[in-house]
Amino acid sequence: MTTYVLTVPVEYKKNGRTERSFRRVGAVFENAKSDTGETFLSIKLDFPVAVTELVAFQPRPKGDDEPPIEE
Repeated sequence: MTTYVLTVPVEYKKNGRTERSFRRVGAVFENAKSDTGETFLSIKLDFPVAVTELVAFQPRPKGDDEPPIEE
């Protein structure tokens, strides 16, 4: 089973530049139905989220808290 880190992109200003980071809000689990083998995703939120965009990343090795920043 594949697991992804679910994040929300957050933009902010730093030294006059617009920066982007990703804040974890939950996890996405890739599963397969036992009878058909069909793949489906389950999304589990850490807390209620009121956003318009969610981004899922594959997890990084333990001890690395932040997901990668990719454009």
